[in-house]
Amino acid sequence: MAHSYTPGLKVLKNTKILKERRLPLKGSVSASIGSEVKPDEIIARTDLPGNVQMVNVANLLNVDASDIKQVMLIDVGSKIDKNDLLAETKGLFGFFKSNAKSPVAGTVESISDVTGQVVIREAPLPVEIDAYIQGSVDEIIENEGVVIESKGSFIQGIFGVGGESRGKIKVLACSRDSEITAEMITSDLEGMILVGGNFISLDAYKKALACNVAGVVVGGFNYYDLEEVLGYTLGVAITGSEDLVTSLVVTEGYGKIQMGQQTYNLLSESNGRLASINGATQIRAGVIRPEIIIPISDASKNGNENKAEKTIGMTDGSTVRVIRSPNFGEIGIVKELPAELRKMESETMVRVAIIDIDGKQFEVPRSNLEVVEID
Repeated sequence: MAHSYTPGLKVLKNTKILKERRLPLKGSVSASIGSEVKPDEIIARTDLPGNVQMVNVANLLNVDASDIKQVMLIDVGSKIDKNDLLAETKGLFGFFKSNAKSPVAGTVESISDVTGQVVIREAPLPVEIDAYIQGSVDEIIENEGVVIESKGSFIQGIFGVGGESRGKIKVLACSRDSEITAEMITSDLEGMILVGGNFISLDAYKKALACNVAGVVVGGFNYYDLEEVLGYTLGVAITGSEDLVTSLVVTEGYGKIQMGQQTYNLLSESNGRLASINGATQIRAGVIRPEIIIPISDASKNGNENKAEKTIGMTDGSTVRVIRSPNFGEIGIVKELPAELRKMESETMVRVAIIDIDGKQFEVPRSNLEVVEID
């Protein structure tokens, strides 16, 4: 059987999900193997080193660097508060003294009689990592974090903004071809993940932000509205660190594009369930897709559990999505993967796939397709 490897999206109703939760620096892990965790539960902690502040005491007091220790009032290792005296000259007959104060609170790390500078380290910054999803701890990464196992539904999008959040799913669109409007978003939707159809306008998304909605999942969004949302032009598509209370996951692409039938059906069936959402996207090497994870407590009872690690790429019978015009956004089934190169209208020779879309067969370059994993 012919095979072709291509980027793909997953729309899985019942699958095993493994999520690694790791600290940026070594710290302490509070969870244990086998323990049940909730999305908001803190599972690991550490402290990031505080910022360093340099104070040129020699210049401030107009003394030689070699004489700095004679005017210092504190020693290395001393804890100080903001505006505490660091150093002071003796002055003339006890008058006309000059002094240097600390610009921040922190700890004195070093006093240099070569540069005349005092290095102050601000207080460490505490960092906590939560579980993000509901599940059980499958593995402990010593002093760094855990791997959490959960069973449930897993949906990937094309693009997203905003970081991790969680909330109950609320389906607002009556069909996958319906738009979320500003009038549909009300204050009682705070903390929920809203599911639309083909589009959400800029005004509606701003309304979602104002109402503290946890997330929005729709088929399409206007690319040019991203600049107003983010405050800058999105160049390289690496997102997830934006300061947005409402994460946005676009499942199909830019513009008004109806949500995929399987995606819409799965989200509709999950209406009212608790879910985790993450808009983080990375298009370059080490691809990261935005995601929606919906834990299902009784998923293990279903014998049709999917395992993402079995994915081998595009083969005969694969479900694929067309990602270039014509037929952009259409979903079809691969009928054949010819081994020989075929000539396109542009006169280029490429490898193609013959796919079936609604009973009609099309010859599409394989680079214009992505696998959609659907159970």
